[in-house]
Amino acid sequence: MKLLKNEKGLKTIFSKEIILSLLLLVLVPGCGETIVADDSQATDAGVKEVVAANNQFAFELYDKYKDNGQNVFFSPYSISAALAMTYEGAKGETKEEMKNVFHFPEIDVLRPNFAKIYNGINKGDKAYELKTGNALWAQKDYAFSEDYISTVRDYYGGEARNLDFKNAPRESTKIINDFIEEQTSGKIKNLITPDLSTLTRLVITNAIYFKGNWEWEFDKSDTTDMDFKMGPGSVVKTPMMFMDPEKTNFNYAASDKMQILELPYKGGEISMLILLPRQGRERNFETREDIIYDNTLEDIELSAEKLAEYKSLMKEAKLSAIYLPKFEFDTKYFMKETLEDLGMPTAFDDKKADFSGMTEEEQLFISQVIHQAYIKVDEKGTEAAAATAVVMMTMSAMAPTPTFKADHPFIFIIQEKATGNILFMGRVVDPSK
Repeated sequence: MKLLKNEKGLKTIFSKEIILSLLLLVLVPGCGETIVADDSQATDAGVKEVVAANNQFAFELYDKYKDNGQNVFFSPYSISAALAMTYEGAKGETKEEMKNVFHFPEIDVLRPNFAKIYNGINKGDKAYELKTGNALWAQKDYAFSEDYISTVRDYYGGEARNLDFKNAPRESTKIINDFIEEQTSGKIKNLITPDLSTLTRLVITNAIYFKGNWEWEFDKSDTTDMDFKMGPGSVVKTPMMFMDPEKTNFNYAASDKMQILELPYKGGEISMLILLPRQGRERNFETREDIIYDNTLEDIELSAEKLAEYKSLMKEAKLSAIYLPKFEFDTKYFMKETLEDLGMPTAFDDKKADFSGMTEEEQLFISQVIHQAYIKVDEKGTEAAAATAVVMMTMSAMAPTPTFKADHPFIFIIQEKATGNILFMGRVVDPSK
């Protein structure tokens, strides 16, 4: 996808503020031809390493958000991809901490195998929509390191285009925000707010969008309002979808703590895994005794290793009924403190951060990382979009106050089936929100 175009003669960055805006966007016809990243040195083992890194980060980040009492939804792929491009410009302790937090493999493994995953997401002739793209938006009279420019283009598929943040910050902000809103079908609005300052020199965008129909859709006429138990003594009425899956089997597993169901999307390459804590009274027909289950989300162990274990237990099974609430919500996270807690404080330290791989003119640091996401699940299928902004500046600029808002009692994961790569992850505490 030819989002941006490089300007000739760019050599170094010298700026007082850099904003890296990393977005999950809908890519639609008319945006240009998709760039093919260089995956010539990719291997199956390398792809597995990059996927394992992304998935491990997914569960560690989920662990940070799971206790907020609200719905949770984010794209670990988007955040990892965005920070991988930021990582390309980091050096020293800053780079080492970022590598540890995101579990990036060595650079000669990361680059071609990230490119392979990127190209795989963008392959054509699919029964669903799944696309991703990267781009650079640069201050028109400033410049990048040529090595950084070529690395982003070759391995991340991102080209560059100029804006004038110094003299027209509001107009530049509007161009990017309008682009985001258009490419996400209006799902992500005003990601960058307030307007970019005159000190802005760079905005980097990453984009991914998914829209897929269920392989076996729910009948709208079977959807009825039912109680959804959010917790002890807390119930909300919500539209509950229903399916009598008499014509097919579903991939399924059950333990004393939970049930796991896989709902495939058309095409068979993407699916949703639902991890549902086991609750209620069930009859054991062998012992003729009632078994009472009273598990919650806290009883489900989550890690990359545990997910692999759970998936290994799943088998095709005949189910008597499937109930799933319709839900639609968005989330917004201000991730500075979360990423510091995960182990990369130096990148946010205005005295210690080292992003000299982008520029040698001034010392840059990340002031904030913002992630915004949207999810809709109904009888037909699923639509998901998100946006991430990494704000970088020098000591002369004020960092925004970090806040976040998100909003679910089951966990869901949208994955690429072949690789296991987690594209989106979340939980529903209150599907009515």
